[in-house]
Amino acid sequence: MKLRYVGDSFGVDSLTNGKIYEATEENADYYRVIDDSGEDYLYTKENPAPLDGSSPGGRWEIIEK
Repeated sequence: MKLRYVGDSFGVDSLTNGKIYEATEENADYYRVIDDSGEDYLYTKENPAPLDGSSPGGRWEIIEK
């Protein structure tokens, strides 16, 4: 699956606005995304954002299922 992140970029190795990422659907609430670090992490489907609240986060657009 390919997802585009739309929102505030955060972290040097996290998510960048407008970038397309490879992902798998982990469950009803999360995607497992290979982020800018090159590693896969869980990000919420509703509002992917850092856990420390340093960014408001954003949303996902599904590019390819």
